[in-house]
Amino acid sequence: MSGRWPLRTFLELGALPGAVPCARLHARQVAWEWGLAGLGDDTELLVSELLTNAVAATWAMESSFPVRLWLLSDTTQIAVLVWDASPQPPVRTRVDNEAESGRGLLLVEALSPRWGWYVPRDTAGKVVWAVTGRHGA
Repeated sequence: MSGRWPLRTFLELGALPGAVPCARLHARQVAWEWGLAGLGDDTELLVSELLTNAVAATWAMESSFPVRLWLLSDTTQIAVLVWDASPQPPVRTRVDNEAESGRGLLLVEALSPRWGWYVPRDTAGKVVWAVTGRHGA
């Protein structure tokens, strides 16, 4: 995978409310540094939604595990990967028009032509990922 995604960054954050804004800022800055500032808004939103879900999943476990963020790029698109310790898969929830939350995965689907999740071989938990950039790639 390193040949296909030569640009990489990684953050490990406490599963705390401040993790999401820190990760958003990091994503925006990294997209700019990689010459992909045009993907910054979508990348920042994907990071926000995926990391918010990871923090919530970690809190639900009542654990002190961190959350982890990777950003990868092949210079035309950015992949966002977020790990949390919960083995529960991401689930799109039904929400009514009055709900103030619960639309995260709908937003991920709208922003990303490809997204999914997997259980890593070397650790517990799950990784949820999404790609932004070359739509249809």
